[in-house]
Amino acid sequence: MFHGAAQAVTQDEVMAGAARLYGERLAQLRATRSLDDNARFAARIAAIAWPLIEQAKRDYPASASWTWELHTTSDEQENASAMAGGKLLVGSAFADRLSLNDAEMAMMLAHEICHVVLLHNLREHEEALRLEPHWTTRPYAELEHAIDNDTSLMRKLARINLSQEEEADREGMRLAARAGWKPAELARFFRKIERSSHTPHFGSISHPAPAQRARAARELAAALEAGR
Repeated sequence: MFHGAAQAVTQDEVMAGAARLYGERLAQLRATRSLDDNARFAARIAAIAWPLIEQAKRDYPASASWTWELHTTSDEQENASAMAGGKLLVGSAFADRLSLNDAEMAMMLAHEICHVVLLHNLREHEEALRLEPHWTTRPYAELEHAIDNDTSLMRKLARINLSQEEEADREGMRLAARAGWKPAELARFFRKIERSSHTPHFGSISHPAPAQRARAARELAAALEAGR
């Protein structure tokens, strides 16, 4: 385990930190009685997510040894997230706002699963150390906090974050397609993201523009359905 300064970051350390943060988030939701509080939604998510997780285990064998967890919440602020080691959280309010059908939900979940199996959290930590070497003399927990809260560092990480979002979009669709979902139906998730955005042609420091994502999804879906 990690002790002292963040001279290097390992997947085990990132997973341990993610498990701690995930546990804290679940405890917060449990305290407000908003964790797994909609049995019907939780069952629906489980039926869609676990086959995708099993596909991910086949495609990315290292992930087969992880302790995957899946929870849902009615918290209005939660959409869908994944943390290192396979810790997933899905918000029912977000799904309701977008009126997501099962295929669209599968795309959202596959996107999050790919963030995990592609080790995006680890790569982000490694990039942070490369960009700001002074973090090598600070405790790892401080770096972990800064990645999500230090505006200056977050801006420096924008390039890798955007690249990772694009990769999760692409590989998530491929993953879901291998699990049996039709690419054209998966692509409609991004169309709903685009339509729900007040600024569909503008991205952020963490995500590409919704219109760009929707266009890329349509193009990839067409290529997959054409066998390319």
